[in-house]
Amino acid sequence: MKSKKVTGRALSHEQCADLVRSAASGDAASLERLLKRAQEVAGRFSRSVCGHAGDAEDAVQEALIRTYRNVGRIRDPEAFRPWLYRTVRNACLVGRRKRSGEPARISTLDDTLPGFSRTPEQLADAAALRRQLRRALRALPGPYREVVFLRELEGLSTQEVARVTGISEDNVKTRLRRARGQLRQILGGNPPHPSAH
Repeated sequence: MKSKKVTGRALSHEQCADLVRSAASGDAASLERLLKRAQEVAGRFSRSVCGHAGDAEDAVQEALIRTYRNVGRIRDPEAFRPWLYRTVRNACLVGRRKRSGEPARISTLDDTLPGFSRTPEQLADAAALRRQLRRALRALPGPYREVVFLRELEGLSTQEVARVTGISEDNVKTRLRRARGQLRQILGGNPPHPSAH
């Protein structure tokens, strides 16, 4: 089975499933591509959720090791992304438990929100937007930040976010609604980036 070329930052469900199937059937090139893409996705998520750089790195490594070891046993290739997020989340929680007493903090959104413009003015605006969003997201409680990251930045469905976080879909919707309300308050009622939500 030949896998499709993976492009863009985020793994689509179809791309993940194709790579998982190919890697499971022994295609070493697909396994390598899957691990590289999983590393990018897991890295962004771990930096948002873990709060501690060392824990984030450990969580990514744990996710990659589990992917490598278990790719042939994944029963539902379409569920790979939620499985990956759940693996990273659990590794972050283990790291956090080891560091009990340290405050949870977010390290950076610069990788998540790349500069999207070219002129110096637009680059300055993009940098200001990243700083403003980084401050706003840091102000959210951890469970809200996690739901916003998965739903809004990674594009997971409500059902997938529920599977990753281990809460009901209704709780995901509630946390997302409350997080959006808090973000509006933090940002002064004027979101820095237009959004059709």
